[in-house]
Amino acid sequence: MPELFPDFFILAAASFLAGLIDAVVGGGGLIQIPALFAMLPNTAPATIFGTNKLAGIFGTSAAAVNFARRVKLAWSAALPAAGAAFLFAFLGAYTVTHIPTEAIRKSLPFILLAVAIYTIKKKDFGSIHAPLHSGSKEKILAVLIGGGIGFYDGVFGPGTGSFLIFLFVRFFGFDFLAASAVSKVINVATNLAALLWFGYSGHIIWQLGLIMAICNVGGSLVGTRLALKHGSGFVRKLFLLVVSVLILKTGYDAFLK
Repeated sequence: MPELFPDFFILAAASFLAGLIDAVVGGGGLIQIPALFAMLPNTAPATIFGTNKLAGIFGTSAAAVNFARRVKLAWSAALPAAGAAFLFAFLGAYTVTHIPTEAIRKSLPFILLAVAIYTIKKKDFGSIHAPLHSGSKEKILAVLIGGGIGFYDGVFGPGTGSFLIFLFVRFFGFDFLAASAVSKVINVATNLAALLWFGYSGHIIWQLGLIMAICNVGGSLVGTRLALKHGSGFVRKLFLLVVSVLILKTGYDAFLK
């Protein structure tokens, strides 16, 4: 650990900001992962991702708890989706070692662009919380979305939180605040699945990850408070900002890098 101390404050700041952004709309990995790669250039990518998951799961869990205390969280949709996401994230992590992901990499910027255009064109999209489903239909749809996004997170990952928010607004009729709250519960499940895999395979820097987790939780608490204070309108604007950055980042990685 001594060699990490000169970079500690950079990683701490990155973790705090990642926790803040992730608590509201997802996308914290956009900040935390590049910071880890920059500060630990000789570390294996799998160890970077494992350490990132260790730090991130604490912040995501803190956000889920805080949302659950202040927002009427749709557990009837969140729990089936989280269970499916956990299982399929494991399947995705296994699958990624057996199939090429280049097609996913190249299509992702265009999928995100479609999400952004749809959200911009629908001015009232996610402004009103009017759930569309209940009972078995709600659970089946939740399992399909949770399983699909969980598999994607295991295979590839970028934009998982943003995709979850969009899908729960679009197909469940949730407002952005409620969708963000549900997405945190599902994100905890996918992060746990990945963390178990990385931990089992020895790809986690435990001391660094736990220190970053404290900063991530701090940012998460601030982000959750901002979301609850300013409501769905604020979450919608930040959602569009993060999706725009994701479009640029994934486009660069797919076609220019």
